[in-house]
Amino acid sequence: MLLHQPSAVPRLLAATPRAGWIALAAFVLVMAVLLPASRLLLPEASPLHVSDYVVTLIGKILCYSVVAVAMGLVWGYAGILSLGHGLFFSLGGYAFGMYLMRQIGRDGSYHSDLPDFMVFLDWKALPWYWQGSDSFLWALLLALLVPGVIALVFGYFAFRSRIRGVYFSIITQALTFAAMLLFYRNETGFGGNNGFTDFKRILGYPITAPEMRLMLAGLSALLLMLTLVCARYLVTSRYGRVLAAIRDAESRVMFLGYQPLHYKLFVWTLSAVLCGLAGALYVPQVGIINPSEMSPANSIEIAIWVAVGGRGTLLGPALGAAAVNLAKSWFTVSFPDYWLFFLGLLFVLVTLFLPQGIVGMWQGLRAQRGRKRTAEPTIGSDQGREAQT
Repeated sequence: MLLHQPSAVPRLLAATPRAGWIALAAFVLVMAVLLPASRLLLPEASPLHVSDYVVTLIGKILCYSVVAVAMGLVWGYAGILSLGHGLFFSLGGYAFGMYLMRQIGRDGSYHSDLPDFMVFLDWKALPWYWQGSDSFLWALLLALLVPGVIALVFGYFAFRSRIRGVYFSIITQALTFAAMLLFYRNETGFGGNNGFTDFKRILGYPITAPEMRLMLAGLSALLLMLTLVCARYLVTSRYGRVLAAIRDAESRVMFLGYQPLHYKLFVWTLSAVLCGLAGALYVPQVGIINPSEMSPANSIEIAIWVAVGGRGTLLGPALGAAAVNLAKSWFTVSFPDYWLFFLGLLFVLVTLFLPQGIVGMWQGLRAQRGRKRTAEPTIGSDQGREAQT
């Protein structure tokens, strides 16, 4: 007889601790109320006023956090170390960047219907793959489909061939590097080494307006919340348990009759789609996208975010992305020549002394404190009375 399985929402509510929902509510309060009020209602002289730079920095870090959570799904829960997630992030950014370039219209330097870089290269018409790029919905669809389809095709052949471990990491890094070299070429129609920039508007609204900046940061926060909730649902479900079993002992899972290909391919494709959406939100906030976003160093940095925050957790990668990028913002201003050395040292120290990351260290301290409380004698016990005597 089949046991009754609880529906998705009650199971998700039961699997998420109360502290998690409180933290989520506080995050919504900050992003939906406090941040807009601090930017729009308070004068610039107020110490609580938030500048456009801070709003953009928050939105950018939120997009990075989505990428880190997506990376944490495939690495922490499926055991797939990818060094190519920067490719999916960049493809989503380029897909939406095409729409932003079309929205410039005749406000560009050459006052042409074509993007400026195409006029400079003496192009006479848009390439076929630019058709429909003036549609907002088509741009969002491309940001979803392009990373998703590439991840699906690549993942199918890689997982079907049972490529894993360091070999899979090397192949994903090589794929990203090849894409970067391709996008650097002017004849590909993506702006060459300059990429896309000088954006003007989204849906007719100025892209640099304070309200638009707040809207983009709010959408980034919403995407992060939905990503965390979706990831929480997956890892606490039967699918998540099978995925963890594949991570720990794939051969045994196959012996039990499961097909690891389908499980790994789904989480791999989902992770790529989340990265594409994050890239689509990232580009209008920073105002530029170029092939340097596909550099292997960026993909390695994504893995560092996950390691610093805590591999095998959901909140850890988001915290790691925020911590590393806040430190990066400070170091690149104060010590611009030493940032990469600091990043490498951070990864080495985390690997040696914090193998479970920030969240893992916090969970260990809480468990140790709980064991101490359990070991302490209570007032009503025999040990407690002896201690009082």
